[in-house]
Amino acid sequence: MNSNFIQITIMLIISYLLGAIPNGVWIGKAFFHKDIRQFGSGNIGTTNTYRVLGPIAGTVVMVLDISKGAITTLLPTLMHNYTISPLIYGVMAILGHTFSIFDHFKGGKAVATSAGMLLAYRPELFLLAAAIWLSLIFITSMVSLASMIAFTIITIVTFIIDETFLGILALFLTIFIFYRHRNNIKRILNGNESLVPFGLYYWWQTTHKK
Repeated sequence: MNSNFIQITIMLIISYLLGAIPNGVWIGKAFFHKDIRQFGSGNIGTTNTYRVLGPIAGTVVMVLDISKGAITTLLPTLMHNYTISPLIYGVMAILGHTFSIFDHFKGGKAVATSAGMLLAYRPELFLLAAAIWLSLIFITSMVSLASMIAFTIITIVTFIIDETFLGILALFLTIFIFYRHRNNIKRILNGNESLVPFGLYYWWQTTHKK
């Protein structure tokens, strides 16, 4: 067994373990004495953290979850080992985030960690994705819908610019994101999806109810 294989294996394990850190759960317990899995949607990601613990905690969790994807994707650069695509390490972090060994192999919906992988690999695509996501949240007032549409658009863009491997990964991630949001899709179709307290649709709903 050569040293390069051992190093790659260690890097993959590190990527999974870093991705598996349940930031929302640990921050909730350490600073708010709450297990966010027992409140709101029960999800450990940014949106539920924002609802349960507030905007500061939600923002911290989002930054940390993005960082997990970015740091692991940068591991080959940090370790000077370019044997396999850096995207593979990002995918390991995504798997860790979604199937965390620290959370009984449960986890978040992988949106922020996937965004972090994109940030490290193609920053300009990350900025485009962020602009699309934020615009869609402002229009729809739904984080779930904005995330699914943004993933779909970025997947199409990656194929247009001939980033084939990234495009294939993005396609699988988009399908996975839709699957992870299957309950959200049902609520959207039924008209009872949770809304953020701003945006065009939220304001229309507020005015309409009055």
